[in-house]
Amino acid sequence: SGVMSLLRPLLLDVVPTVQQTAALALGRLANYNDDLAEAVVKGDILPQLVCSLSEQNRFYKKAAAFVLRAVAKHSPQLAQAIVQCGALEMLVIYLEDFDPGVKEGASWALGYIARHNSELSQAVVDAGAVPLLVLCIQEPEIALKRIAASTLSDISKHSPELAQTVVDAGAIAHLAQMILNPDAKLKRQVLSALSQIAKHSVDLAELVVEAEIFPVVLTCLKDSDEYVKKNGATLIREIAKHTPELSQLIVNAGGVAAVIDCIGSCRGTVRLPGIMMLGYVAAHSENLSMAVIVSKGVPPLCACLIEEHEDHIKAAAAWALGQVGRHTPEHARAVAVANVLPTLLALYMDTRSSEDLQMKATLKNILQKCTYLPALEPLLHDAPPNIMKHIVGQFSKVLPHDSKARRLFVTTGGLKKVQEIKAEPGSLLQEYINTINNCYPEEIVRYYSPGYSEILLERVENYHPVL
Repeated sequence: SGVMSLLRPLLLDVVPTVQQTAALALGRLANYNDDLAEAVVKGDILPQLVCSLSEQNRFYKKAAAFVLRAVAKHSPQLAQAIVQCGALEMLVIYLEDFDPGVKEGASWALGYIARHNSELSQAVVDAGAVPLLVLCIQEPEIALKRIAASTLSDISKHSPELAQTVVDAGAIAHLAQMILNPDAKLKRQVLSALSQIAKHSVDLAELVVEAEIFPVVLTCLKDSDEYVKKNGATLIREIAKHTPELSQLIVNAGGVAAVIDCIGSCRGTVRLPGIMMLGYVAAHSENLSMAVIVSKGVPPLCACLIEEHEDHIKAAAAWALGQVGRHTPEHARAVAVANVLPTLLALYMDTRSSEDLQMKATLKNILQKCTYLPALEPLLHDAPPNIMKHIVGQFSKVLPHDSKARRLFVTTGGLKKVQEIKAEPGSLLQEYINTINNCYPEEIVRYYSPGYSEILLERVENYHPVL
């Protein structure tokens, strides 16, 4: 109905309340969807807004910051339009305003601009926002602290250089002090900001660790707020992934045990960062993988495979188990004993599983080290050829040296199953089968070969008794 062009002149009205209400109306329209936000940009309303910003009272400033935030949130293009009309400088001036509500509005708008991509984030940095945002997180108002921490997180996430800018402004120490703040929403933002800084490089992760976030951050894993738990686990994951030393530091602080408890006590996507963190820790070295096993990390990871419905969470759990089991026979046994191999095989063979899940559920990593035969035995009956060769390969390594295992292999039907496998002559699988067959007397192998019972019956029929 042409309401935009009617509201625009009202931004310059002589009555302050008319100005504020007009700005509020525009903000609410722009907030609704991107088409309306687009209309605000096309209607040349932004220059008018910026032009009238400087000499207004705090109510108008808040309303104006709301319009800018509402437009910026929808897309990088709309956020770019705000940068182009010169609003950033204004918003940065607002960060120094006397009124906390104005600071909050400005911080929120800057966060919505910075979150889209590194160019926009860089524009916010170049406008001088970061040191002022670090001052905002030190203000007494909780709402302002939350938004400022969130904006620092949005700026840090795109690149190591942007994260470094936030670090250079002294943000880490102030963020780290707020990990124990009783306000859950503030903790979420603080943990998120620290994660976004730590994720980029070893150096940045070490700077976060040096702010003495351990063991304090582990209390967040017991928090009643799901997002605090998730963000806490994400922060620990982002640190653990970089080096064995950082992972060891987390283990020493009791971090692995705390993450395992956390996975056991929650469901759904909250579990995901914790699952991945255990995978990263286990991937680094035999000792770190053993730390996950000793802290009883395998059963909760197995539980995730069974309890979760989302393929990406199952895939993460399958990947983590693979990292735990891939080092030595001892590691593989710890995973195999939990009776998880049949579950992994079923997920691998399930046509409904996503491609990623099938890739992560392949048992190769664990099988190549697993010498615990009772766990491999059930797989002989279901595995597809590409997995079968690894299973048969493990039997061919163990059976020649273990008489008890050889006996068991016959009584449980394993030897019979091996005789039924069709292998290409000269293939690796055929070599493994030959090695297994060489562990037994010829008549035993013959007895379990397909068709042997018919041959025996034939001999019975053709036998002429000696009377």
